[in-house]
Amino acid sequence: MAFSISSKASLVALFSLVFTCVAGARPGNFSASDFTADPNWEAARATWYGAPTGAGPDDDGGACGFKNVNQYPFSSMTSCGNEPLFKDGKGCGSCYQIRCLNHPACSGNPETVIITDMNYYPVSKYHFDLSGTAFGAMAKPGQNDQLRHAGIIDIQFKRVPCNFPGLKVTFHVEEGSNPVYFAVLVEYEDGDGDVVQVDLMEANSQSWTPMRESWGSIWRLDSNHRLTAPFSLRITNESGKQLVASQVIPANWAPMAVYRSFVQYSS
Repeated sequence: MAFSISSKASLVALFSLVFTCVAGARPGNFSASDFTADPNWEAARATWYGAPTGAGPDDDGGACGFKNVNQYPFSSMTSCGNEPLFKDGKGCGSCYQIRCLNHPACSGNPETVIITDMNYYPVSKYHFDLSGTAFGAMAKPGQNDQLRHAGIIDIQFKRVPCNFPGLKVTFHVEEGSNPVYFAVLVEYEDGDGDVVQVDLMEANSQSWTPMRESWGSIWRLDSNHRLTAPFSLRITNESGKQLVASQVIPANWAPMAVYRSFVQYSS
């Protein structure tokens, strides 16, 4: 059956509407297409959403809380992950190589994407809902649009270390933070790329107070007393490795300010 150009455009629009990153339905018992026997890669399915050459979300953010994912170092190479990838926010910042092989427009070359958002629509066991930029990056030169017109494709993926050249672990103090409530977004961790625990040490203290995950990669502390800055922050990644950013949050900290540490994981 032949499709007109307008029919194809409608089909792509339908895919973009259906697979836009949402936190709705939980994944069902679906299996990704088993089209590879390569033990280093796993099978998944990929869709895309947003502008064809965009970063995905209209606000260049997402359910992980990252800002400006259209800019370096994310550079629009982002993806929503379903539950096994997003991990209720614990997978935020994880890096994966992806590639496609079974579409005529596929280059077969691996591209690296970062989990910045979530999509629980039950497409397959592993589902990457990619930015238009990331989806098109898997194509042969000049065939980006042709691949995006496929709407949904089988891909292969594997977890890889993150690497943010020239950057240290960075902390973005969230809006609404005050002397008894402190919330911070953690970004740009080499290696695992994710954070599973953040602890805070106040000035003139020798003890760490556990923060709790607020949402995505944002961690919060609700205190029963006025917090005394400067704060040191200790982060733990999925591998259990810890980094301490000593007094990274200054005494005169302010909401919406960004504070860059001098520490970084090895990638």
